[in-house]
Amino acid sequence: MSDRSSSGRTVILGVTGSIAAYKAAELAGQLRRNGHEVFVVMTRAAAGFITPLTLATLSRNPVLLDLSEEQEGGWKPGHIELADRADLLLVAPASADAIAKLAHGFADDALGAVALATCAPLLIAPAMNGKMWEHAATRTNAETLMNRGAAFVGPAEGMLACGYEGTGRLAEIDEIVAHAEKILAEH
Repeated sequence: MSDRSSSGRTVILGVTGSIAAYKAAELAGQLRRNGHEVFVVMTRAAAGFITPLTLATLSRNPVLLDLSEEQEGGWKPGHIELADRADLLLVAPASADAIAKLAHGFADDALGAVALATCAPLLIAPAMNGKMWEHAATRTNAETLMNRGAAFVGPAEGMLACGYEGTGRLAEIDEIVAHAEKILAEH
C-alpha cells in the first residue's frame, strides 16, 4: 500500500539502455497508481528495449526521447519545463553508461539535459552486469553522485540477464517505489 502523504507529486522517470528497461513499464504504472504525475525521459539505447509508446500509455504523458523532437508550444524548451516541474528524478534502470554521464555532467541526450537542469532530488536504481557494477570506474561514478546527494536503491543480487550470478539486478519495483515515496515525503 502506498503512502498517500506524498501523492500528487511530479516524478521524472529516466529510462536507460539496460535489459531491465522493460520493468520501467511496471514502475511508471505503480507511480501513477500512487497518485503521482509521471513523465518519462528515455535514452536512445532504452528505446531498443522498450517502446516510447508503452511508457507514454502507462505514464499518460508524452515521452521525451530526443531534444530535437521536443514539442513546440511555448518559448521554454520541454526538457527545461520538465526539470522545473520535477519533485524527483528517478533513473531506473540506470546503466553504467548513464551513471557515468550523470557523474560527469554530460548533457548529450534528453536525460542528461534534464538531470543538469533540475534541482529535484536524484534517485538511481542501477541495473547492469555485476562486473560492470564492481568496476572501479562505475564505483567511483556512483560515489561521486552520492557525494552530490544522489540516493541509490540497489542493485540487487541474483541471476543476471547475461547469465552470470552476482550483484547488478534492478532492485524490486516495490523497493524502488518505497525509496521514491520516502524521498518525496522528505522534500
